[in-house]
Formats: sequence, C-alpha cells, structure tokens
Amino acid sequence: MKNVLLAGAVVLAMTAAPAAQYGQKAAGKGPTDQQFVMDVAHVGMAEVELGKLATEKASNEQVKKFGQRMADDHSKAGDELKALAEKKNIPWPTELDARHKALRDRLMKLSGEAFDRAYMQEMVAGHRKAVMAFRMETKNGQDPDIKAWAQKTLPTIEDHLKQAQEITRGVVGTTGTTVKHRATKR
Repeated sequence: MKNVLLAGAVVLAMTAAPAAQYGQKAAGKGPTDQQFVMDVAHVGMAEVELGKLATEKASNEQVKKFGQRMADDHSKAGDELKALAEKKNIPWPTELDARHKALRDRLMKLSGEAFDRAYMQEMVAGHRKAVMAFRMETKNGQDPDIKAWAQKTLPTIEDHLKQAQEITRGVVGTTGTTVKHRATKR
C-alpha cells in the first residue's frame, strides 16, 4: 500500500507541472524556443539511455521492444534537433541532467517486474509531459524551424505515449501494485 501511494505521488508530481520543466517565457505562454530545445535534448538523451537499459533489464518482451524503439526514435530525433540547434547556435548538452541521472540510477537498481513497472510508469508520465510541451511549442514557438521540427515530431511522441499506456496497462494491470491496491480496498 505504501509503495502504491509513493508511486502515485511520483507520477502525480511528474505530471503536475510540465510547463515548469520546460521553462516559461516572460509572458507565461510557454517555453522559449531555446529552452524547449535544451529540455528536449536532455529528455531525448535520457530516453535513449533508459531505452537501452530497458533492453537489458526488462523481463517483459513488450517492455524490451518499447525500450529499443525509444532508443532508436529518440536517437534519430536527437540527431535532427542537434543539427538544428547547431544551425541556431543553441548549446547542446553533453550529459544527462541531475534529474535524469537520478532516474537512471534508480532504475538501474531494479530488475524483473519491478523494473518493468517503474520504467513504463516513467515512460507514460514523461511522454504526457512531452506531448504537452511539443503542443505548446507548435502553438507558441517563435522560431519557424524549431516550430516545424516540433510539429513534425509530435505525432511520433503521441504514438509513444499511446504505446506506453497500452504496455503499462498490461504490465501494471496484471501483476503490479495497482491490482494489489484494488484488492486491499475491498
């Protein structure tokens, strides 16, 4: 029960303030284009690293395949965005930020079904935030090239979210704490 509440609090905290993660414009309408690029770069680097980790540590074959897709898709998108950032003279991060390092370190300590559940819950929460950030950029972005890249990439991010939600229902819904939690309430 305690783990269920903790997991729920973590997911809620991660989804409660997506705009804060992506840096606010002075007018409060969304991130600056440069901040959007920097944030997406950090998240993309984490997605690649965590995806590779999932291919090694996941016990569920769907989770492993999803991890590989994350590594592949985010590598490709990251390469495109990096080229755009260089063209725009936007600095590119060389390593994970502290938040993503902590997440990687936490997931590295897990194995089996515990890894599968934690990884997929992170993927759902992270992709929800990403979809919101990409939508904000497509609506409020000032740089036409960055805005166009966000518009082109958004359908893939939305598909990642949909797939993550489907896999999570299978991983958490059948063996995870969600079912145990419901059973204890009866």
